[in-house]
Amino acid sequence: MLRRFAFILSIAASMPAAAQGCTELAGARKIESERYVLSYRTQPEKVAVSQHFAVEMVVCPKGGLPAPESVRVDGFMPDHNHGMNYRAVVKPVGDGRYEAAGLMFHMPGKWDFIFEVRAAGRTDRMTATLLLQ
Repeated sequence: MLRRFAFILSIAASMPAAAQGCTELAGARKIESERYVLSYRTQPEKVAVSQHFAVEMVVCPKGGLPAPESVRVDGFMPDHNHGMNYRAVVKPVGDGRYEAAGLMFHMPGKWDFIFEVRAAGRTDRMTATLLLQ
């Protein structure tokens, strides 16, 4: 019995971080850093030029690492070397979930979502690209 328990523990330890007690966010995209798995989706689902939108996020620590102290999201247009004209306000809503409001991409083109997760004196930065037409 002890052997079987040890085998089950070794399988659980090798599972991806998202599978270890992380809340699912239906329809979300996932990105990862060394320490965190971040799932996000926009509200509305389809982002439109010059229209405010929100971002729902779930941030899951990998391998027993600490929960985030803070989470930020911003937008940057790498082809034009500028960001958004608005600053998102991110609020924790519990169980590793966060909501960001007040985002707007003011022109069409390639935008990068930049997510920053701060914990234990370090910041993990993750980027996801969106082509807005």
